[in-house]
Amino acid sequence: MLVLWAALVATLAYAQGTDTSVLKLPQDIEFKGPLAGAPQTVVLYGDPSKPGMFVTRVKFSAGWKDMPHWHPDEVRTVVVLSGTFYFASGEKWDESKFKPYPAGTFYSEPPRAPHYTWAKDGEVIIQVTGVGPSGKTFIPQ
Repeated sequence: MLVLWAALVATLAYAQGTDTSVLKLPQDIEFKGPLAGAPQTVVLYGDPSKPGMFVTRVKFSAGWKDMPHWHPDEVRTVVVLSGTFYFASGEKWDESKFKPYPAGTFYSEPPRAPHYTWAKDGEVIIQVTGVGPSGKTFIPQ
């Protein structure tokens, strides 16, 4: 899974320098990845695989479970754009720990903080802003 995610980020990254402006109208934002199952991603700004700021959007299909993992990002914030995102902290999947984050929710994640998520009720779209290099390390269950 980690290799798949890394490959997606590497192939989807559309790097811009901080000295250029970026405009992406809704019709210009095209998610890449499988139509069902694994999350689809679009890089809006920067390059998550390199040092510096980046902005991505991630679309989770209904029912998608993102098993316990962590990110190395120096800074990482998330906004839930649509749907209800279920979030829990810890290294082991435990459905009793989930908290629903409805559209409009903003949260931050400390570096290397173990967590897991679920698009339990339907499709979810989040926007991630971070300072890379980014990545995703799954925690064996």
